[in-house]
Amino acid sequence: MSQRDAYRDAGVDIEAGDEVVDRIGKHVKSTYRPGVIGDLGGFGGLFSLMGRYRDPVLVSGTDGVGTKLLLAQQLGRHETIGQDLVGMCVNDVVVCGAEPLFFLDYFATGKLNPTEAEQVIAGVAAGCRLAGCALIGGETAEMPGMYKPGHYDLAGFCVGAVERERIIDPTQIRAGDVLVGLPSSGPHSNGYSLIRKLVEGLDLAQEHGCGRPLADALMEPTRIYVKELLALHAAGRMLGAAHITGGGFTGNVPRMFPSGIGAVMEKGSWPMLPVFELLRERGELTDAEMFRTFNSSLGMVLTVRAVEADAVAAELGGFIVGETVNDPDGECRIA
Repeated sequence: MSQRDAYRDAGVDIEAGDEVVDRIGKHVKSTYRPGVIGDLGGFGGLFSLMGRYRDPVLVSGTDGVGTKLLLAQQLGRHETIGQDLVGMCVNDVVVCGAEPLFFLDYFATGKLNPTEAEQVIAGVAAGCRLAGCALIGGETAEMPGMYKPGHYDLAGFCVGAVERERIIDPTQIRAGDVLVGLPSSGPHSNGYSLIRKLVEGLDLAQEHGCGRPLADALMEPTRIYVKELLALHAAGRMLGAAHITGGGFTGNVPRMFPSGIGAVMEKGSWPMLPVFELLRERGELTDAEMFRTFNSSLGMVLTVRAVEADAVAAELGGFIVGETVNDPDGECRIA
């Protein structure tokens, strides 16, 4: 007679959790970099700064992927949502001038599916490799009754470091500097509550003018800008950077400016991805709605000196999209 497992009867399968740990080990180890101490399975992730920095300042960031998760679960596409999670965190950390060092994830579900969980964490590991940071820990939680069948939640936490003297200083930005926009890969992980409403009823396997299945365009993972921005910052060519997430241009571009500085972005100075044109048409959205809800094809906006603008745009595949101006309200306007 088999021994009764009261916890499993209550809906929590410890053996499934152990299987997930076994499955994800190779993905986690593929992200290890100098500084990682120990191995998967401890109570805390260990990382050493010794010998890497003189006067390090730690920079942290945490985020989720919003209701893009619901689309991933609807489509049964779990392989790339982890990269979205990493991108949302590391892209915030790097705009401070910091190098992302390590990452932790939190995966919670009502009933653990080891295959599904491995796909998600493999995506997290892929994002970490793109960002050059180590996945040194996380949590997999099975909570019966908390989530509907087939649903899970995902959150992440990143820590980076920068020399104190190399922290991005907004006070060096002045009127007449130039904005360079870097292309996004799609909506990234923002605006999906509206996106899901706008595409309701559409066959996502069809192209709808996107040049590929709409599901592919909507699930394209968040672009990770870490290595490009760190190289630019190391060369002293980046005055500021804004990660374009919730709030779009109007909500995020001003965050990199000092008091009294705003910006004017020139509408039409960068190409719009077809998926955004579809969303605009489906929702009959105004420019104001587009630019405050979505990244509208620019996932990162940099401030650089005018003399550097053409070269930076060419090197990073970006576009000159505007300039900084004196503005007591510190706003970003789209003209």
